[in-house]
Amino acid sequence: MSEPSLYLDALARLQEMFPAPPLQPIRPSASVIPWRTNREGATEVFWVRRSLQLGVLGGWYAFPGGGVSKTDASLPIAAPPFLHADLTTAFPTYDLIDIEDDITPGVVGCLIRELFEETGLLLSDGNSSSPLTKSQFEEARAAILRKSIRFEDWLKEQEISLNASRLVFAGRWMTPPISPMRFDTRFFLLEWPESESIQPEIDRGELVEGEWIEPKEALRRWREEHVLAAPPTLYFLEVLSELPALEAPRRLVPHGNDSIHAMRRFLETRPGIIAIPLLTPTLPPARETISYLVGKEKVVLVDVGSPFPSEIDRLGLLLEFLEREFGKKLEAIWLTHHHPDHVWGVDLLRKKFDVPVMAHPDTAERLASLGMRIDGFLQDGDEIHLGGEPAFKVRLIHTPGHAKGHLAIWEETHRTLIAGDLVAGHSTIMIDPPDGDMDEYLSSLERVKALNPRTLFPSHGPAITEGVSRLEILIHHRLEREERILEHWNGGVRSIPELTAKVYVDVSSQLMPFAERQVEAHLIRLERQGRIQK
Repeated sequence: MSEPSLYLDALARLQEMFPAPPLQPIRPSASVIPWRTNREGATEVFWVRRSLQLGVLGGWYAFPGGGVSKTDASLPIAAPPFLHADLTTAFPTYDLIDIEDDITPGVVGCLIRELFEETGLLLSDGNSSSPLTKSQFEEARAAILRKSIRFEDWLKEQEISLNASRLVFAGRWMTPPISPMRFDTRFFLLEWPESESIQPEIDRGELVEGEWIEPKEALRRWREEHVLAAPPTLYFLEVLSELPALEAPRRLVPHGNDSIHAMRRFLETRPGIIAIPLLTPTLPPARETISYLVGKEKVVLVDVGSPFPSEIDRLGLLLEFLEREFGKKLEAIWLTHHHPDHVWGVDLLRKKFDVPVMAHPDTAERLASLGMRIDGFLQDGDEIHLGGEPAFKVRLIHTPGHAKGHLAIWEETHRTLIAGDLVAGHSTIMIDPPDGDMDEYLSSLERVKALNPRTLFPSHGPAITEGVSRLEILIHHRLEREERILEHWNGGVRSIPELTAKVYVDVSSQLMPFAERQVEAHLIRLERQGRIQK
């Protein structure tokens, strides 16, 4: 016999104890935007495409850089980067932590090391005891990438002193609580003219592409050619498309709590789609539910999960800013499903904006029983036009399994799916009978796979590139578990706790109750197919 809902009970308990799980540690990191003036007098920047194999932003476009290592602070640096004395950074209120200075030895050392490893550019003072030939230089870089020699040891051996004076501090961005890996990234501008004898060449390990490109062309590709780039990258491209690089720091640096610059942090991850992570009591490792603002002129907000007034106030300020500055007027709130970590903030936001709340009829029925008013229905196959030229339109896809009334939102032009809880960016999806149904869930995965999605935007965790491959992996993983359950069942193991212990050997004891619900969901499916008799 199924329990009423372990999943909903867990969310209720999390709300009572929240915010007990601490924020994930934030790793200091650094990134550099190499730039030059081309022969036509236009600014170009050097950007790179990250390998799909990387756990953070795999397949996305970014600028060279990485996380600070333990030895970066000890690298020999003769001169520091340039820092405008009157430009300071500040941070969103959810990051109430000790903040380091904008520039530290570790950050500068990290930047120089990563720039060399990823592009082959070395910022030195040119005082090596015996200048290296180009081939020796390349051999040394290859050896460092193979880890057969350490960067700091090579510098000492060649008596090379580093010089960061060509770097210009250009702002600081902190990863919001959307990912289990968070970074406090300092950005720097670096002029690197065509006259330099060494030009950037990427290491085809962590990176797969690198090129000089005008910022306007990079933004065009993002709008029209399905390029994925994170908000900081897009913001730098936007500013450098409008201002000369030497003037850009005044736009790039003071973006923390300043009302307008803070809002610019929420750039569209895809054209017409803005991801807004809100702190929410949800199942770990997630600490957020992402609301998605969808549309170009008319916009709808998908899910409002946070129960905290401070988060709803922050969301409200963003919505007001986008309407005032960009004409994006909120028309409605859409709900992917009825679970509390997707609807806790609905009534708080409805009081601010007085817009209709829409949901699938099954979701509306569940929420009505809890006292939440739903103003209209969203049905499978509905096509909605949200303004713009060319027209921005989305189609609703009924995707039950995690919940009976679950909906996903399909944007065909860029083959983008706002997936709700159909998938997760850094965990698995809970199927909790009786509302959760494994048959329906697998059918929903197959249905959206047939759309050939390029990018999946989940409610918890970062965006997922190569959407079809991820869906195939999820389907295979579930079916593989199911076959193991069937094998042990046929071998005489009949109790759910025993089956779970044999099949979910990689799950901690704290998560075993949730795993047991997955086993029960598979058993219900197997019995329905006539493969077992309970």
